[in-house]
Amino acid sequence: MIPRLWKTLVCWPDCGRRKNERVNRPQRFFARQFCFVGTALALRVHNTLTGKIEAFVPLHPPKVGMYVCGVTVYDRSHVGHARALVTFDVVFRYLRWCGYEVTFVRNFTDVDDKIIARAQQAGISTAELVAANLTAFDEDVRALGCLRPTKEPRATEHIPEMVALIQKLIDRGLAYVADGDVYFCVEKFPSYGKLSKRRLEDMIAGARVDVDERKRHPMDFALWKASKPGEPTWPSPWGPGRPGWHIECSAMATKYLGQPFDIHGGGADLIFPHHENEIAQSEGAHGCEFARYWLHNGLVTIGAEKMSKSLGNFMTVAEAAARSGGEAVRLFVLGTHYRSPLDFAPERLDDAARALGRIYDTLARADDAGADPTAPPDAVRIQEFREAMDDDFNTARALAVLFDTIRDLNRAMDEKQTTNLGPLRATVRELSTVLGIGGNDPHVVLEEEKQRHLRSQGLSPEYVANKLAERTEARRRRDFATADRIRQELRERGIAVEDTPQGTVWKVAR
Repeated sequence: MIPRLWKTLVCWPDCGRRKNERVNRPQRFFARQFCFVGTALALRVHNTLTGKIEAFVPLHPPKVGMYVCGVTVYDRSHVGHARALVTFDVVFRYLRWCGYEVTFVRNFTDVDDKIIARAQQAGISTAELVAANLTAFDEDVRALGCLRPTKEPRATEHIPEMVALIQKLIDRGLAYVADGDVYFCVEKFPSYGKLSKRRLEDMIAGARVDVDERKRHPMDFALWKASKPGEPTWPSPWGPGRPGWHIECSAMATKYLGQPFDIHGGGADLIFPHHENEIAQSEGAHGCEFARYWLHNGLVTIGAEKMSKSLGNFMTVAEAAARSGGEAVRLFVLGTHYRSPLDFAPERLDDAARALGRIYDTLARADDAGADPTAPPDAVRIQEFREAMDDDFNTARALAVLFDTIRDLNRAMDEKQTTNLGPLRATVRELSTVLGIGGNDPHVVLEEEKQRHLRSQGLSPEYVANKLAERTEARRRRDFATADRIRQELRERGIAVEDTPQGTVWKVAR
């Protein structure tokens, strides 16, 4: 498969290059096609299913199918959810940057015990609760700078597919009906536990399983739940009810990606039981592999505990974005390899915001210096970036390439090396298409940062303007002691004053 893919790519007509222009002019289009060829052979990912780092070889190149478990929309998303959103957004972006045609499916669970309980608590319908939280989720995703997936299916829009899948499992002897409920029989699926590396007998001994006499085995799980008063219900051959959580993802993934597909992703907390149960249902029903590569991001923790709504130790995405900006939240997430634990503290968001500010300070300076917008990116740095991302999407290494480029861009401006400005600025622009960092208008971002800082300090723009006017008047009178005192007062409020040929300006102190 790989040699044929290589041949197809290298034989594409001229690849957008002029004659004899193979390496010495690394045009953007050429860089992306070259990346695709190299990545087809070099991208390595950690597969939870095997526990190994493996070469990524799509089933049907250049097409890639990826399913990621989305949120249950009973409340606002928190920074723990943001990690999964940003992680798989970068996977999506990188695969597309490499030339793959990616179908990215991320679902919404819009019927669930938590949704029903929260709606009853609030005295509203589940539909009203879901609608409000879907709107909030869209705001959070935009704040984080995530691209839209190809498909965003809702569970309640796919009940017929779930019913059909459950019936298939019953017909194959892998599921059974009990008083209107339907359960999957784990003992009938011999490889149950292969993803989480757990043995069935150990699960029974170590787990707290509710006693239910209708189950044939304590680890059997619900595919269909019989209706209860006040709950949303749908008709089925086993009576009115609603689907279990696990069957939702199996049905939607198979509908939009077929089976098998390339990548299934989600948080590490979903490995068991959710993803384990998905495998059992899907492979049991269809008799073939469900997904080839299983990618799981590590948890966000506070201290030694998982960030969780049930524990109350969380910050919502909206709160984090209001404090430091959504792009700073994104940078905070990408600064740690996606599989490693990520310990959260508000101060770490502030650190990310300051680092992001330095990036945009440099980009604004480069744009004002007239960096050539048509210059191609630096081929060496693009190669370094590719090597980092090919190493199991190592965004921490990839960010190091970005920050090295920012450092060299500053140096080039300091040393008046104008010919280097364009390629370095173009490199940042290119890397931002994958990382989602540094790709916005720097002047707009820096102005937003200023307004956010003023709000955090309880200051108004008029306050700063008046202080700067007082300082300007003091300087005019050559009262430098007063001018320095005002500068220091502002500095103590996180405001850095700069005197330029165009006048006095201020920015957020780094």
